Amino acid sequence: MLVLEGVPLFYMELAIGQKMRMGSIGAWSAISPYLGGVGLASCLVSLYLCLYYNIINAWSFWYLFNSFQPVLPWSECPLNANGTGPDEECQRTTPTQYFFYRKTLDISSSIEDTGGMHLGQVLCLLLAWIITFLFILRGVKSTGKVVYFTAIFPYVVLFIYLIRGLTLHGALSGVKFMFLPELEQLANPVTWVNAATQIFFSLGLGFGSLIAYSSYNEYHNNFERQAIVVSIINCSTSIFASIVTFSIYGFKATVNFESCLERTRLLLLNAFDIAEDLINIDNVGDWVETLNATHPEHFASLTGLEKCDLEAELGTAVEGAGLAFILYSEAIQNMPLPQLWSVLYFFMLLVLGMGSMLGNVTALITPLRDFEVVTRNLSIEALSALVCLFCFLVGLSFTTRPGNYWFTMFNDYAASFSLLFVVLVEVIIVSYIYGIKRFERDIEDMLGRRPSWFWKILLMAVSPLVLMSLFIFYIVNYIQGGTLTYQGQTVVMDYPLYGQVFIGLLLASTVSCVPLSALYAYCTNRQSRRPPPVPEGSVTIKA
Repeated sequence: MLVLEGVPLFYMELAIGQKMRMGSIGAWSAISPYLGGVGLASCLVSLYLCLYYNIINAWSFWYLFNSFQPVLPWSECPLNANGTGPDEECQRTTPTQYFFYRKTLDISSSIEDTGGMHLGQVLCLLLAWIITFLFILRGVKSTGKVVYFTAIFPYVVLFIYLIRGLTLHGALSGVKFMFLPELEQLANPVTWVNAATQIFFSLGLGFGSLIAYSSYNEYHNNFERQAIVVSIINCSTSIFASIVTFSIYGFKATVNFESCLERTRLLLLNAFDIAEDLINIDNVGDWVETLNATHPEHFASLTGLEKCDLEAELGTAVEGAGLAFILYSEAIQNMPLPQLWSVLYFFMLLVLGMGSMLGNVTALITPLRDFEVVTRNLSIEALSALVCLFCFLVGLSFTTRPGNYWFTMFNDYAASFSLLFVVLVEVIIVSYIYGIKRFERDIEDMLGRRPSWFWKILLMAVSPLVLMSLFIFYIVNYIQGGTLTYQGQTVVMDYPLYGQVFIGLLLASTVSCVPLSALYAYCTNRQSRRPPPVPEGSVTIKA
């Protein structure tokens, strides 16, 4: 997906922004007044992302602040209400899961269970938006300076974590698990949709941020080289970060696996008359097989016996917020000096999140500045403040008890489908409406040479066909899925009717931008071509 979609679309968006010298709405309107809706759809996707993405940074602040405690609060279960023992809910799960779902989110049992706001999350979200505003206060120049730090610092932390991760017990098991693919998944279209969505997110395709940033480039800047280099660095960084993650994950899985073996060892010692020094975690599996064969009835009567399997433990991977907060916090608590590793990790996560926010807020503000009728009397500071304030106020809904379910709704439906649609329309416009010949001449004007056959084949044939296939599959899968579901606190549940309607509106909002704006442009042009009305009582003279 990086080769078929990522690199050519990255190249295309850089070229469009650098040529048109405007944000996404202005750039596509300059190509044709009927195509401004493409830029509007990009802005809407960026708006949706801005609304919910900063809550992740709020969680990062929450974990960062809690890392400065003598004992990490997610390392052990709190006392119950009576103070007589550990909390029962925490014991049924794990301390890390309890801290995330109960202390961080205070999540309700379903999306229909209402509840008040989490004051700590409200303050953390406010802090996240204040910092975002300060970073973008002076426009793209100040943003560019901040990005130097937000881009370089995570590499430093990841390198430190790589060294630490690979020296942990069981780390290589996780790395080996990462590099052993399930080839049958390549026949699953969902895999390719997820891969495309990941490329769009990591490269910033379809959000309008690339067009907005490249509009500030020098006119003869070599964006072709940048498209190739940045895409390769981006993909390499993903692999590098994955090695770090799976080394930590291997350590966590190995600790859980050996804890299971130790519980089995103690169970066998209590149930059978065996010398303690004969059983250890290295041979407990052999003892289980032997005792099961020699004492089947006694063995079958054992209660609490677990099946310990390292591969199964590695296969219980989590993703999304669970990966970032539950998995890492669980691994960190088993390291020496856990507070140090916790501060380092969550500060890095915060820096990465802020870096992502800068691009999306810029993708929103730059096109707004093109609307001089709306923003004529607003300074860049005032416009930035209004955008941040609006997003903060809407984002307060994610700090409520059912807020995480709405967060999941936005994360699952507001971006992936819309990005597929936006980039599909973009590549069709450039190749077949604007025309590949005109696009070639524009590139020649900027770079002094025309694009090679490689770019033309990808933009005219390969990329549109792949995107069209993924888009059709997404729609068919969406329709065949029937009732939309979400992961509740304990079980998978159906979204209520209003939730399904809201999801439909999210999907339709971006798609409708293109035809509605084209219709508006058509009506406006038709109105402007009409002759002025003849005043009442006047005389019309024919030549």
